[in-house]
Amino acid sequence: MLKWAVIFLVISLVAGALGFSGISSAAGRIAKILFAVFLAIFVIFLLLAITAGEIIF
Repeated sequence: MLKWAVIFLVISLVAGALGFSGISSAAGRIAKILFAVFLAIFVIFLLLAITAGEIIF
């Protein structure tokens, strides 16, 4: 998912550099959403790993 966020970020930057502001803003918005979802899933899995580690020991 982080890979797709980076891809959309690059698309946004290239489109912005070429003057396609509509495509740039849409791709930037998608990149932000994907990064937020990735971050949320990462935090959830991190908390699960920490709690599972405490239960074992």
